[in-house]
Amino acid sequence: MIAAPKIEVLLIEDNVGDALLVQQIAAECAVPVRVHIAMDGQQALEMLSASYFKLDLIILDLNIPKISGLVFLERYRGREVPIVVFSSSQNPVEIDRALALGAREFVSKPLDFESFFEAVRAIIDKWTTAGCDRR
Repeated sequence: MIAAPKIEVLLIEDNVGDALLVQQIAAECAVPVRVHIAMDGQQALEMLSASYFKLDLIILDLNIPKISGLVFLERYRGREVPIVVFSSSQNPVEIDRALALGAREFVSKPLDFESFFEAVRAIIDKWTTAGCDRR
């Protein structure tokens, strides 16, 4: 029997409400999505240093404590895992810098629930082989 695909996502986000919302959205995907949460850049780097920690996708907020999203991008070397910046920042310098440091995409965090929901689903669909809606 072939095991069903499962998506492993690391969400680097200090806003508890946004983190819970991403987990809720992921739970509604057709494919099982496990969301690991790091509340700051330092915690994310520590989690990623564990050899057993295998991911399909990293979703990164830029405005996080201890180590900012941009510094995280400078320090993290696991470039085989796609990193998508999901941030409310509208600063073009930050956006360009994040992309130059290896983020595959910058997605602006919507303010309303429905747009937020669709943005998260689109990120998972685009950057994982199993996708949120694919069976």
